[in-house]
Amino acid sequence: MTITDLLMVYLLAINLLDFVLCGADKHRARRGKWRIRERTLLGLAAFGGSVGLLAGMRMFHHKTLKPAFRYGAPAILVVHLGLAVFVMSRL
Repeated sequence: MTITDLLMVYLLAINLLDFVLCGADKHRARRGKWRIRERTLLGLAAFGGSVGLLAGMRMFHHKTLKPAFRYGAPAILVVHLGLAVFVMSRL
């Protein structure tokens, strides 16, 4: 497995995790149960799961009004895309 393959597996896993946690948090919110911390969801986004968080926010209609999520998650994605373009241009 190459480093690119490992990176792709990592990004798939962290995005899937953030998506699933977003759905689980919405489910728990509806039932008044223990919740997943916002910093966990945003932290996973910062480490590469921003697409999963944005997809979860959209699919589950969750955290869409909170400024940290409404603006933070897309900002994290833009930073990651910029970083990817920078790295790819150096190869």
